Amino acid sequence: MNKIHVMNEVLANKIAAGEVVEKTMNVVKELVENSIDAKSNKIRIDLIDSGVKKIKVTDDGVGMSKEDAVLAFSRHATSKLSTLDDLFNIESLGFRGEALPSIASVSKLTLKTCDKQEGTMVFVNGGKIEKIEKSDLKEGTTIVVEDLFYNTPVRLKYLKNLYIELANITDYVNKMALSYPNIQFTLTNNDKVLLNTDGSNDLLKVIYEIYGSQITKKMIEIHGENEDYAITGYISYPEVAKTSRNHIMTFVNGRFIRNNELNRTIIECYHTYIPKDKFPIVVFNIEVDPILIDINIHPTKMDIKFSKMNDLKDLVQQIIKPKLKALSLIPNITSLELSEVTSEKISAYPNEEEQTNKYTVSEAMTLDLNYEKEKILPQENKDPDIQLENDRIKYMKPVGIVHATYIIAENEDGMFIIDQHAAQERINYEKYLKAMSREDDIMTQLLVPISIELSNKEFIIFNENIELFKSIGFEVEKFGVNSILVRAHPYFLPKGYEEMAIRKIIDIICEKEEFHKDKFIEKTAITLSCKMAIKANDVISLEEAEILLNTLRKTENPFTCPHGRPTIITYTKYDLEKLFKRAMN
Repeated sequence: MNKIHVMNEVLANKIAAGEVVEKTMNVVKELVENSIDAKSNKIRIDLIDSGVKKIKVTDDGVGMSKEDAVLAFSRHATSKLSTLDDLFNIESLGFRGEALPSIASVSKLTLKTCDKQEGTMVFVNGGKIEKIEKSDLKEGTTIVVEDLFYNTPVRLKYLKNLYIELANITDYVNKMALSYPNIQFTLTNNDKVLLNTDGSNDLLKVIYEIYGSQITKKMIEIHGENEDYAITGYISYPEVAKTSRNHIMTFVNGRFIRNNELNRTIIECYHTYIPKDKFPIVVFNIEVDPILIDINIHPTKMDIKFSKMNDLKDLVQQIIKPKLKALSLIPNITSLELSEVTSEKISAYPNEEEQTNKYTVSEAMTLDLNYEKEKILPQENKDPDIQLENDRIKYMKPVGIVHATYIIAENEDGMFIIDQHAAQERINYEKYLKAMSREDDIMTQLLVPISIELSNKEFIIFNENIELFKSIGFEVEKFGVNSILVRAHPYFLPKGYEEMAIRKIIDIICEKEEFHKDKFIEKTAITLSCKMAIKANDVISLEEAEILLNTLRKTENPFTCPHGRPTIITYTKYDLEKLFKRAMN
């Protein structure tokens, strides 16, 4: 007797449902995508108890004939693929033909549809079609899914609580509304409206419906294209960054996708603009020839493979970076109160060791601020890398210092509060980054070489990467057992603190065994900028504060420190007048 046999269709659909339908959101996703593929202009999703009890999706799409309505519940029945070539040129959201039979196999489902010619109603119970009858001629399709997982109680048991299920559905519908601003989406739960867009094809209006007016005011329109890709959408100001990556929403030809490499590229564009544990709000759609992408790599169809990925990443950077660089990013105090940047407690100093620096404030000011007064070549103990021409902030006159940490300044626009440590961090960061990235090796020769002893593990790692150390301007040789001798160092190291800076650079080299030079330079610049900056509670004079502010104004990004924290916040003159009731509107 044969042991192998073909399982019946109902059993096969229940097994497929394990991949396609894990939670109520999956049901909503599959039904809404079918409505979009049916060229609907209006899609309404009505839930009872977060969809566990009932999900109803109504659209005004093209509808189906009686034969198609019945055939749709057969496994792998689809109108979207007919040949193998179609698989490599997918333009629809759904294509496998598994969703509807899988959903029907674990629920009680009613389908009502009309294609202008005839109306059809189909009743399916646990995957078995029980009744087919005529219906009215209202064009479009309505699908009602009731008692989800009633015949698979184990699956029902592992559903999340109703709030989490509803949150997942809301998040998905939000994404679809952002992807298709030309479609009117309505979402309700227990008769309460959660989302209602107008389908006017205005993406900013949809952002307003989801995020509200304060966030919408802080969105920047972007667009650009190259030979293969075209990108349109919006990105947020750094000050409204979120604590979750979920607000980075990328769509490819209207399909919401998650691609880690693409997300990393977007986040890197915000490098030094926002803290490492914060993420921007991004909504953009990528238009691309379907032949250049592969979406058939996961049942959820949320992951995707790109051909010419490097070209796409370059385009993203070319679009986002100039937008951020051109903005004035001084956050107003009211917008900070409404954002997540200040709604959670953020340590003023992520690197606690920055509090332990031993050199005096006068030495620090001489070290990093005197180049504002003098522009001298390195051979003459002067720095060529600080002649920046970026006056994106008007002159600010310092009028006081609070808690030996915050400089209070003013101009005709209002009052400014500047974090003295963050400000000098930014100045130092750009100085060190430019200096270490120079092609010419300008070194300071040492009369007395600096000897540094390492552990055996550190010495092995350092020895493996000694050329990296030399490439940024060091002259170094091995000296005895597990020791090195530094005979010359780059001109930009602070006088009197050369050994401390060298040891910190060596520590960075020894943290990992593999390096990318650009990332190493970036990390070193960030670390040195923090170590060599004046600290909170360091007392400086108003004259020194003025030099600090004037130098900050000339940096490429005067608005955040290298860790992404703000250097400046402001009360406009109008804000102050409102606080003191001088302005009542």
